[in-house]
Amino acid sequence: MADTQQVDAKAARKVARLAKQISAFSKKHGGAEGQLAHIGERGTRIVLVGEDGGWGDLVAPSHETAQQAVEKSGITVHEDFDGEFAAKVRTGPYEWSRMAGIQVGGPSNG
Repeated sequence: MADTQQVDAKAARKVARLAKQISAFSKKHGGAEGQLAHIGERGTRIVLVGEDGGWGDLVAPSHETAQQAVEKSGITVHEDFDGEFAAKVRTGPYEWSRMAGIQVGGPSNG
């Protein structure tokens, strides 16, 4: 029983930490919306898009953890990253040069 309680407490702390990060992002960007994407064994990616077009992401160890975190933060979550939601993303010079570099065989971090 103690092991289950320990795991539950650790999971609750992870949810709280992610929710706090999501809320901070939302506050910094005038509000935020999100989308959850399964990324295999690594867990679930929480993609965040601010009302100002700023964007970022977080990784949760499971879809359940990600779902709980976005619910706790109170942001709107989209099923897909397309249409009007995707159009809200604003990219800057760094992203454009980075994407162009990858397309033409430039350096990458991966």
